[in-house]
Amino acid sequence: MNLAAIFGCSGPVLTGAERDFFRAAQPWGFILFARNIESAEQLRKLTADLREAVGWNAPIFIDQEGGRVARLRPPLVRDWTPPLEMACAAGPNAARAFWLRYRLIAAELLSFGIDGNCAPMADMARADTHPFLRNRCYGEELQDVIANARACAEGHLDGGVLPVLKHMPGHGLARVDSHLDLPRVEIDAETLSNVDFAAFKALSDLPLGMTAHLVFEALDDRPATLSPKMMRLIRQDIGFDGLIMTDDISMGALSGTVARRSEKAIAAGCDVVLHCNGELDEMESIANVCGDLTEQAEVRAERALAQRRSPSDIDISALEAEFSSLLNG
Repeated sequence: MNLAAIFGCSGPVLTGAERDFFRAAQPWGFILFARNIESAEQLRKLTADLREAVGWNAPIFIDQEGGRVARLRPPLVRDWTPPLEMACAAGPNAARAFWLRYRLIAAELLSFGIDGNCAPMADMARADTHPFLRNRCYGEELQDVIANARACAEGHLDGGVLPVLKHMPGHGLARVDSHLDLPRVEIDAETLSNVDFAAFKALSDLPLGMTAHLVFEALDDRPATLSPKMMRLIRQDIGFDGLIMTDDISMGALSGTVARRSEKAIAAGCDVVLHCNGELDEMESIANVCGDLTEQAEVRAERALAQRRSPSDIDISALEAEFSSLLNG
């Protein structure tokens, strides 16, 4: 059995203490950040070492949206404009541009041994969406967000990389940065159902999802990540039956120790706790409380991993040329 957790590590090389901890704890997966990346050769060794530590082909994730949120940077990979700017530039060709963008990103990630990406985002951009999120969104209209997020997910899957749908059940109404504070959404339940939640409902067949650390005051007074009511809404009303990971459990939106947050998240209905900062003592405290994947979570995890497939053959130059033509008229 695997621990119901996805962990980071502290630097570009796995330490002996981390290796021993991962071997004993058996987290379900790993996540990488800029602090873990120095060169192509080093990164390939790190991903191999992480899998060797747990003794199986564990999924390794990253946040590589392109634009402001990109843990990998040139010269290792391509640079990209923020998604919302790209969607505007591509106009009616946006969905195709999103597929091309994320098929190319998937090829980059897989070349380093990374087979999961924290994208697509189906958060609805509003005029007052907090700047930490707004230009990362895929559109301001529901059908555009759905089409572009679907294309992003398919580009990943075609490239052998698992997409993670975020931030469930919708982060676009946040007016503060959840890395620092807890956003509170005051909009009515009907609007949430017809707009924000509807985007995720249309994508509910995707293999993996990530929660949002924000309060929907019309529905509950707890952050969605820690709310049994909101997790039931995601499962029943939205209909998502993929593996659900928390957003980073150490973010400033949540209060209490990371261990207590993790307990609450699992109790609320999250399948896996995501912990990103690589602090070993925090990971040890989470491992002591979150337990192994539940039977249902294990089924969802196996179903998600079954969608890892050999990438389709592509002509990189041809895809790059088509992408450039779409954005340049």
